[in-house]
Amino acid sequence: MTTPLPLPPVPARIVAAPMAGGPSTPALVAAVGAAGGLGFLAAGYRTPTQLRADVAAVRDRGPAPFGVNVFAPVAERPEEVARLAGYAERIAGRGARFGVAPGTPAHGDDAFGAKAELLAELRPDVASFTFGLPPEDLVRDLHAARVPVWVTVTSPEDAVAAAATGADALVVQGWEAGGHRGGLTDEEPAQLGLLPLLALVRRVTPLPLVAAGGIADGAGVAAVLAAGAALAQLGTAFLRTPEAGTPPVHAAALAEGRPTTVTRAFTGRRARALVNDAVRALDADAPAAYPEVHFLTAPVRAAARTAGDPEDAHLWAGQAAALAEPVPAGELVGRLAADARAALDAAARPR
Repeated sequence: MTTPLPLPPVPARIVAAPMAGGPSTPALVAAVGAAGGLGFLAAGYRTPTQLRADVAAVRDRGPAPFGVNVFAPVAERPEEVARLAGYAERIAGRGARFGVAPGTPAHGDDAFGAKAELLAELRPDVASFTFGLPPEDLVRDLHAARVPVWVTVTSPEDAVAAAATGADALVVQGWEAGGHRGGLTDEEPAQLGLLPLLALVRRVTPLPLVAAGGIADGAGVAAVLAAGAALAQLGTAFLRTPEAGTPPVHAAALAEGRPTTVTRAFTGRRARALVNDAVRALDADAPAAYPEVHFLTAPVRAAARTAGDPEDAHLWAGQAAALAEPVPAGELVGRLAADARAALDAAARPR
């Protein structure tokens, strides 16, 4: 195994998680980087042309390091695809409220090959992967371009597999995290919370760990750093910042105190979201077919966002969603870093 490439400089020890579908704008990425954190562009659902433009837009805003996250291809599941016809009827009923029909289910790889080539060409400070392992030849190409590779894991077994591909660091995603489950599979019987998952992963690999899941304040950052993480990754905490591209209906729902749950209702892959009418009505019947369900439900979700209706929109959020605040991203990074230092100092003092 080759020596891992080092982490980029992140004085604040804060990473803004890649949030596909709009929230992770170039403005957010640049603001986090300028404040001493590490911002991430989310390549998911973006075309290669859009991704190239996003990278250029971040670099136009300043020299701070940043990362790019890419969805690894997910295997088709024919037995689950066979259930789509019945689910489409349920989606059609919900779409009727907005005068829209369901989308057309399709399986695809989100232009993975083209985006992989772009990563080696554009050379972000980190390339991270979600939903699976990057091919070993891609890891070699990125290393040749001096681009560190991070892989998202949700179990110790994932961590071993990711280390074997040549990953330089692991994004350790606890069950508390908002949005899609990012590991090699979303079949997670253990449903490991972040702190026990960090401890279990540390037993099987010496790679640097980036802790993700339910972190929303400085004390949470301090907790994962004390548990051995090199960096703390936060997503939901940044959703209400003015630089984020979060739809207004989503940002407003975060302040309502709704509970969260993990559901396949919107995309076919498990993801943590605020509970709404769609989750309650659809979760039990949702096929485990990603990205087919994503395309099927997309028109209804888009119509709900446009109408400002939270009950049929996907409202990704971690378990600490109520702590998200509408403050500038740079201010949030500074506050998180200062509060984390204070929490670590307080924990070290005798009582």
